[in-house]
Amino acid sequence: MKTCERLSHRGWPVDVCLAVLGVLDVFLRMPIPHVWQTAVSFGAAGALLLRRRLPRLTLLLCLPGLYAGAALLAAFVALGSLAHRRRMDRQVKLAVAAVVVGSFLPWPLTEFSAQSVEEHSQTLLYALLLGIAPAVIGLLVQTRRDLSDRVEELATVREHERELHARTILAREHARLAREMHDVVAHQAGLMAVQAGALEVTARDPEVQEAAATLRRLATGTLEELRGMILVLRAAGAGPGESWPRPRLADLPDLIARGGVEAELRMKGGQSGQGGEDAGRRGLPEAVERTAYRTVQEGLTNVRKHAPGAATTVTVEIGTDMLRVQIHNGPPNGRIPKPDLPGGGHGIVGLRERAALLGGRLTAGPTSDGGFAVCADVPLELPG
Repeated sequence: MKTCERLSHRGWPVDVCLAVLGVLDVFLRMPIPHVWQTAVSFGAAGALLLRRRLPRLTLLLCLPGLYAGAALLAAFVALGSLAHRRRMDRQVKLAVAAVVVGSFLPWPLTEFSAQSVEEHSQTLLYALLLGIAPAVIGLLVQTRRDLSDRVEELATVREHERELHARTILAREHARLAREMHDVVAHQAGLMAVQAGALEVTARDPEVQEAAATLRRLATGTLEELRGMILVLRAAGAGPGESWPRPRLADLPDLIARGGVEAELRMKGGQSGQGGEDAGRRGLPEAVERTAYRTVQEGLTNVRKHAPGAATTVTVEIGTDMLRVQIHNGPPNGRIPKPDLPGGGHGIVGLRERAALLGGRLTAGPTSDGGFAVCADVPLELPG
C-alpha cells in the first residue's frame, strides 16, 4: 500500500501533463457544434487526473467525450491505464469494444449513412487502431513490470541460496572444530584432571594435595566449558541460547572457589537493597549477568598469570540503573613464581568490547598500592 501511494505521488506530474494534452486535443478541434459536447470533451480530459486511482471511472467519464465530443486522446489514455491495471480481462475487452465503436460511429448518427464504403473502411481501421493500441501498450507495460518483479524475486532467491550455502559450509566447519576440540583439547584436559586426581590421592604433602585439587577443579571446569562449546558447534541450526552454558551472578561463588585464586567476593545491592545472596536474586538481563561473570573470570585468570598469591577482592555492586564489577588484586607475592602461561593480550580488549556492546565501559590499570584493578560499569537497561 505504501509503495502504491509513493508511485501515485510521484506520478501526478505525468497525470497533469496528460490532462493538459487532452485539453489541447479538444481545443484544437474547436469549434464543437454544441456547448454540452464541448463540456463532456473537456470533462473527459480532466478525468485523466483520476486514471491511477480510479481507472474504470476515468474511462466511463471519457466515453461521452469520445462518442459525442472530440476527446480522442483522453479515451486513448484512459483505455491504456485500465489495461495496465486490469490486464486482458472482461472489463478491458468491453472497454476496447466501447472505444472502437465510439471511434467508428459518427455524431450525430445520421451522418453514418452519408459516408461512403471507403470512408467507413478508413474509419474502421482508425477505430481499431485507437481501441487496440492502448490496450496492447498497457499490457506491455504491465508485462514489463511483472518481469522486473520476477527478476527481483529470482535475485532474492539466489541470495537466499547463497546464504544457505554459506550456512552449510559454516555448519561443516563447526562440526570439524567440534571433532578437533573433542579429540584433542578435551582429551588432554581429561588426562590433566585424571593425573591431578591421582596426585591428590597419593601425595603426602598437604600443599601438594591442595595444588593437585586446584588443578583437578580447573581441569574439570575446563571440560565443562568445552562440553558446552562442543554442543554449540554441533548444533548447526540451533541458536546459542539453546545449548550454550549461561553463567549468571549466582555462579560467581563457584567460579571463585575453583578459580585457583584466594579471592573474597562482595555482593552489594539487589532487590532488597542488601548484600549477600539477595544481590544475585534480582531479575537482571541475562547479557548483563553474563558480562559480569566473564569479567570476573578474566580478572581471576589475569591474577593467576601475573600476580599469583596476591590478595584479591571481587566486588559486584547492583545499583538502580547500573551494575559495577571490580576485581582488585594487591601486589604479587614474590615467593610464588609466576607460571609460564601463554597469553595473547586480548582478554581486556574483549571485555571492553563486551561492555561497550551493552552501552557500558571498562577500565583497567595499575593501582597505587602496586596492584591492578579491572572495573566494568554496565547499564541494567540494554540499548536498543
